[in-house]
Amino acid sequence: MVNKNALRAGAVSAGTALMMLMSSSGFAFASDGGSDPGPGLSIGETLGLYVAIPLALFAIIASLVIATDKSRKKQ
Repeated sequence: MVNKNALRAGAVSAGTALMMLMSSSGFAFASDGGSDPGPGLSIGETLGLYVAIPLALFAIIASLVIATDKSRKKQ
């Protein structure tokens, strides 16, 4: 017999996959035949956007979790 949690996880996964397929980038183009993508990002901008900012957010969240952790305090 299938576990209810496994069935629920499968349904959520299938629903998420369907929503991602339906919202593909093919529907994002304008009806006027396409739009100008604009200038590209430099190497520094790309590294900052996709490497530095996520690492900074991770460090901030991790430090907040560690600072507010109460399991190591003596009672």
